[in-house]
Amino acid sequence: MKLILSLGILAFALSFCNMSERLKQMSGGTTSNSNSSKPANSSDSGGDVESAKLTPAQQAILDSGKDLTWDDQGISWKLPESWKKLEMRKESLNYGSPDNAFLIGTISIMSDDFPSDISLKATYESSMQQLKNGKYESARYLEIDGIKGVEFLEAVPEDKDGIRRYQWLAYRKYQGQNQLLNIMLSTTQTKWDKHKDEFPAIMYSMKISQ
Repeated sequence: MKLILSLGILAFALSFCNMSERLKQMSGGTTSNSNSSKPANSSDSGGDVESAKLTPAQQAILDSGKDLTWDDQGISWKLPESWKKLEMRKESLNYGSPDNAFLIGTISIMSDDFPSDISLKATYESSMQQLKNGKYESARYLEIDGIKGVEFLEAVPEDKDGIRRYQWLAYRKYQGQNQLLNIMLSTTQTKWDKHKDEFPAIMYSMKISQ
């Protein structure tokens, strides 16, 4: 269990590092006037924004679930009863199922002048390229609890025991901080079908304080 958890966290960290490098490249080219950019939900941000919607099967999972509240960050979810806490810190959270599926949340505090709107657009454009390249099975702008983000699902890995990730990235202002929210659900491909309704149910149940 500890080994699998460690591998899951490592995979998450690598994924986040790739995104961070892109953000650094993008933000390095911005000027001190970046705050004058239009908000991420403006007409020039590219792509339609969809709202999270539950299927009847996903709703049934939530109806029988339990509440999880991340008090430090004012974020909550509905989880299946069998999922347990593995770690909860001020800026990171990890819950897992008995068969090693994981919910991992990470908060990154950005500078006050970080161009969140431009960054979100860059993340969307990158995910569209990954979709075109066959690395992602799906990608889109998705609004959850009033916050616009980018949702993407990795394609089936070549290795049947490989980790497959489903993520949502967004920005918010919270308690005076400019935050990047990185929410991920993952498991091995061999267990994916078992959790394919649980994952979006958990993600779409999210309530986010602003």
